[in-house]
Amino acid sequence: MQLAALEGGFENAPIASAQAFRGIMTAMACPGTIQTVAGAAPPAPLSVAAGAAVLTLCDAETPVHLAGRFDTDALRDWITFHTSAPLVAANQAMFAIGDWTDLQLSDFAIGTSEYPDRSATLIVECAELAAQGAALSGPGIKDSAALSLPEISAFQANAALFPLGLDFIFTCDSRLAALPRTTKVS
Repeated sequence: MQLAALEGGFENAPIASAQAFRGIMTAMACPGTIQTVAGAAPPAPLSVAAGAAVLTLCDAETPVHLAGRFDTDALRDWITFHTSAPLVAANQAMFAIGDWTDLQLSDFAIGTSEYPDRSATLIVECAELAAQGAALSGPGIKDSAALSLPEISAFQANAALFPLGLDFIFTCDSRLAALPRTTKVS
């Protein structure tokens, strides 16, 4: 393990994780809203927002999958040291981190009819994140919202699986937005 893996966690973990958790839950409850989170300094290529999400949501009982350029020794060591989360194959993951092109949606658990909550949440790193683009509607959205999504058809197919399906957290720099499976995309 490199010394760099020991750095970059929350300095004041109780406060920073509570603030990040509130940002993540607000983003999930109000799809299309963009929240700013801080406190994490993960190794590249992981963004501050994705790092804060990992530090807040992952622990020794939440298997994590790293896809594509995120599957590095530095990130593996950092996640292992700060969260103790096991690093696993895609089909075993509760959380996955990667670029949209590296996350093959069919590889991840969508839950079962008895346990729809046993699905994966994908943390998707984006080059940009803006409240424009695809139209969103559904729970947590008063009239409508918009979010710059990498595509539309995959999210429409995911919403059609409800109550099964994947949940998404989109990250860019220190900003994040979420798209739960209940959200309709057009």
